Amino acid sequence: MPANQGERARRSRLSTEERRGQLLAVGARLFSESPYDEVWIERVAEIAGVSRGLLYHYFPTKRDFFAAVVGRESERMLRMTAAVPGVPVREQLGAGLDAYLGYVETHAHGFRAFHRADAAGDQAVRRVYRRALAAQERQILAALAADPEFGPAFESAPQARLAVRGWLAFTTAVCLEWLREGEPGRDQVRELCARALLGAIA
Repeated sequence: MPANQGERARRSRLSTEERRGQLLAVGARLFSESPYDEVWIERVAEIAGVSRGLLYHYFPTKRDFFAAVVGRESERMLRMTAAVPGVPVREQLGAGLDAYLGYVETHAHGFRAFHRADAAGDQAVRRVYRRALAAQERQILAALAADPEFGPAFESAPQARLAVRGWLAFTTAVCLEWLREGEPGRDQVRELCARALLGAIA
């Protein structure tokens, strides 16, 4: 069997979840490289080796497709940075940031695509992105509220929410620049972000 036919046969045997994951991975790469309006569904289908009709079977519209890309990346980030119950924030901050930076390195396309969503002209897409950011914010605030050093009142304090929101924006900017420049080292980026969070919530 010719190599290209073998590849097509292999692709046709993907399970529903594998196929969906394949399409989202292609979407993450394309959305990370180009603005939302310049990514064409036909190109996604071509790269994935599927028909446009099959892609639309999984994602009825381009908006649904991009929302799924953003949603998957958000879920990954939340899983990787979930707080460990009963462990003080200061003790687990380094490990949590290390996991986050590992995600940024391993899933660079997805990370870039996720943060391109806020610049999309489509308001529905931007709402998906902002909901994802809000979930990250809530996760951090809940971890701080569970820590006796900060206490439950911290979670609802307006200045605390503002500090965490500002830190997320700072960390995003640092990570995007880090991916672009390839420096400084990961340990230095982790320490920079850790100090920024502790300074913001002090």
